[in-house]
Amino acid sequence: MTGLGPLDEFPIHQLPQPIAWPGESNRNFYDRAYLNAHDRSGDIFLITGIGYYPNLGVKDAFVLVRRGDVQTAVHLSDAIDDDRLNQQVGGYRMEVSEPLRRLHLTLDETEGVAVDLTWNGLFDPILEQPHLMRASTKVTLDAQRFAQVGTWTGSITIDGEHIAVEPDRWIGSRDRSWGLRPVGEPEPAGRPADPPFEGMWWLYIPMAFDDFQMVLIVQEEPSGYRSLNDCVRVWKDGRVEQLGWPRIDVQYTSGTRIPTGATITATTPDGATIHLDVESRLAVPIHVGGGYGGDPDWIHGVWRGEKFTERLTYDMTDSAIIGRAAFGVIDHVGRAVCREADGTTREGWGLFEHGALGRHDPSGFADWLSVAP
Repeated sequence: MTGLGPLDEFPIHQLPQPIAWPGESNRNFYDRAYLNAHDRSGDIFLITGIGYYPNLGVKDAFVLVRRGDVQTAVHLSDAIDDDRLNQQVGGYRMEVSEPLRRLHLTLDETEGVAVDLTWNGLFDPILEQPHLMRASTKVTLDAQRFAQVGTWTGSITIDGEHIAVEPDRWIGSRDRSWGLRPVGEPEPAGRPADPPFEGMWWLYIPMAFDDFQMVLIVQEEPSGYRSLNDCVRVWKDGRVEQLGWPRIDVQYTSGTRIPTGATITATTPDGATIHLDVESRLAVPIHVGGGYGGDPDWIHGVWRGEKFTERLTYDMTDSAIIGRAAFGVIDHVGRAVCREADGTTREGWGLFEHGALGRHDPSGFADWLSVAP
């Protein structure tokens, strides 16, 4: 590779070097897209993504589908190239048909799974607040992300079964993020962090309603101290409202940390109250074949050789799989009811993503093994 690619023809450089060479030399530099799709039934949930890891020399992609009690994962990995205009790993491609509005996602038949989907954004994307995490003095995450909700058109094929995807029913959210986060093989630990990592509590809800999209992001430390708070809604006409400091009550299935829903109260800039009741229709642990949060089967950015592909299938009733659920983030097909102060009620659909890892005092989780009563 020379380092030069098609993007170097455009006046978009931020450093005196080719676009393919990141300005950050940290091995954990990444640039990744995440997308999900569902038909609002709670019967099927597809999650997918593609990532580039220039300082590891790797690019990879995944498709994760849950239907009933079966979760299927397809993984693809290859050596990185210099062409960032054509995002492709093996038979997986993500074409930017119209920047910030329309994408075309395809997976050629790979071990019985194929995808041909077109994404159309319903609203303008939201640039989220920068996300920074530290372990003692070490920066473990320093990322920027934008998010958007939209509809899907096309098809999903699994083992010969063709699933039609129509935009009047299929909806989802997507984000593009880049920066630093742990990727690839684990780094040498060095001296243990002081104090040790006790856990984190995370809630991420991008939702589409008829005339606006809402994106909520909250992260709390074990004490309940809120280290990230971002809640906005974007109207069809482009207006953006900040919705203050939401009050949140997550309901968990007894004996687990798997949420059934959440009640959220937010405030508009003029002081009016918004109530959001969110329910889970289908849960997908993204650390089971998705590569997130210490997934033992698939970790983003790991070198697996050229033109690598594999398919894994999980029985979600298996006690070993159920036991992993408490130690990672779970994405849910989310249905929401939004009630405004003036009595207006709207139904929304999108992603309900939550993780309660380790200690979290407000939830009553004293350590890594405690569960909801």
